[in-house]
Amino acid sequence: MNSLSKESVTFLTIDESGASQRVDNFLFRHLKGVPKSHIYRILRGEVRVNKKRIDQTYRLQLGDIVRIPPIRVAEKAAVETPFIPTVEFPIIFEDEALLVINKPSGVAVHGGSGVSFGVIEQMRNARPQAKFLELVHRLDRETSGVLLLAKKRSALVAMHETMREGNSDKRYFALVLGQWKNARQHVKLPLFKFDTPQGEKRVMVRDDGQASHTIFNLQKSWDEFTLLEAELKTGRTHQIRVHLSHLGYPIAGDDKYGDFARNKALMKQGLKRMFLHAHSIAFAHPLTGEAMQLTAPLPKELQSFVDKLDGLAS
Repeated sequence: MNSLSKESVTFLTIDESGASQRVDNFLFRHLKGVPKSHIYRILRGEVRVNKKRIDQTYRLQLGDIVRIPPIRVAEKAAVETPFIPTVEFPIIFEDEALLVINKPSGVAVHGGSGVSFGVIEQMRNARPQAKFLELVHRLDRETSGVLLLAKKRSALVAMHETMREGNSDKRYFALVLGQWKNARQHVKLPLFKFDTPQGEKRVMVRDDGQASHTIFNLQKSWDEFTLLEAELKTGRTHQIRVHLSHLGYPIAGDDKYGDFARNKALMKQGLKRMFLHAHSIAFAHPLTGEAMQLTAPLPKELQSFVDKLDGLAS
């Protein structure tokens, strides 16, 4: 795709990276630093697609030619670009449409909220030749495991539709405090998002929250702990963590919704992170329709803690 000159009329031919995207979102991405109000102003008459006027809801098609008028913006003081290390995370699966990695704990999936960069920025930095690379879904910073990225916009759109319609099967392993009773238990509790006085995002169970559904399957139990498999039927922020904490079974090592005194003791016993791991996802391939099931084994630090519990029980 041509580079954009803000001082003259520019013509861009839409390739795979822009196909099916709304034209306003496309311009936000390619006119960084230009106020949104100005972009909407030029959309009302000066931007053309295939020599025709369009509105901001128009979805670009492969091969469309976009005319962008000259744009003059005030020069801003140079901002120091944060250093982004080049990292290739462990790859579970890759083809022309998808890149699936095993995300380690402690790494955000994207920059923001005090984090300069995350997985997506690091992967783009490691693959400068990639025309398109976007997150399909998210994992909490402290959660490890299977994370999907799309290498084509068509794959991203298809995967979002798959997840929205409930046609994917995401499963996590969680070690909780206490002895869980039921072999299989459906939990349907509405979740409400709010900001703390310190500006941090939090979630709580509240009647006016979003409908949320998790199924928990008992895997193994010890005197003070239970290993559960969580099936996500909805994908709300912090869903597994808040459902379990509300029921009185907080995740071991959870620094937001957990038992803080127990967490300190667990650190001395070798568990220095939250025990939540996205171990499996199943879905139909977005381009071929082939049935996919991708897994990530428990990280060494979590497996060694389970082994320690087994050793104490024997």
